[in-house]
Amino acid sequence: MKEFRVITSVFALLAMSTIVQAEPKVETVVEGLSVPCGVAIQPGTGHVFVADSAAGRVVRIVDGKIENVIVDFPIDKYGKGPTYPIGPLGLTFIDEKVLAVGGGGYPDAKDKLRVYNIPATGGDALNADEDDAAALEIPATDKLAGEGNFYGVAFTGDALFVTCNGDDTKGWIARAGVKGAKVGPFMRAIATKELTEVDAPVAITVAPDGSLAVGQMGEISLPGDGLLTFYDPKDGAKLANFETGLSDITGLAYAPKGKLLATDFAWSDTSEGGLFQIAAKYTKKKQSIEVTKVTGLDKPTAIAVDAEGNVYVTVIGSGEGASGKLLKISNL
Repeated sequence: MKEFRVITSVFALLAMSTIVQAEPKVETVVEGLSVPCGVAIQPGTGHVFVADSAAGRVVRIVDGKIENVIVDFPIDKYGKGPTYPIGPLGLTFIDEKVLAVGGGGYPDAKDKLRVYNIPATGGDALNADEDDAAALEIPATDKLAGEGNFYGVAFTGDALFVTCNGDDTKGWIARAGVKGAKVGPFMRAIATKELTEVDAPVAITVAPDGSLAVGQMGEISLPGDGLLTFYDPKDGAKLANFETGLSDITGLAYAPKGKLLATDFAWSDTSEGGLFQIAAKYTKKKQSIEVTKVTGLDKPTAIAVDAEGNVYVTVIGSGEGASGKLLKISNL
């Protein structure tokens, strides 16, 4: 009888642990953003930087307040029913004081990957065109369309990898070498459409093993066609390719323990959008994937994770005026 009571007590504790498992906590860090489309955590300070795209600026959040860092980016439009004004897009830090910004405000072949030495907190904001340390373009050639809308930017330690929207027959990821203070040349590197047969690389991050994890958005009018693909940054080889069931993967980031998180804009039905956890494993002979929805979100566009595992996500909201937000999601 005593053994029976011990066993039943164990089952009771297991049941209780299941019942009291914490739900994700979603908090609004700042409101009043205009189509925010990029987010990054500054090394050393932990400050969150946001590409406030339609406002043509990059900002940082200090003590819950918005501070301009780079202003006066050009503005263009993107999308099909609806369309959104866009300026600066992907963000990533090369080191604590050097920020790379993917541009979307010019026509294709004129957009720039810019690299800035950013001012300290409280300093004067930089001007997008006047104060960049480097401004790199990928022009059209006789055989290749120009590239622009540099939505995702990832840093491997010796290079920046940038997702491009231009030549839809190729679906390029571009590469810019980084050596000391020198960045470039900026060149087409991985033709993802040829390797996956799905267009539009958008989200990109560096996996714990050093490979590139890329979200292939596919057609925005076609639900469920989003792919998660892994590439070797050294030679561009496709390492693995997964059908996710997601529609439009706009952000990818790894949590401290290797958990991969993704945002899905779900363009064709934005009520299906949100934050997702992806467990993807692969070897040369076998691969598996499991996708779990963490929480619904209103048109999420980018994601970053801090050292404590807090997840920061930019959302567009209605897309009208300054309806965008930066959210903090914890208890994952």
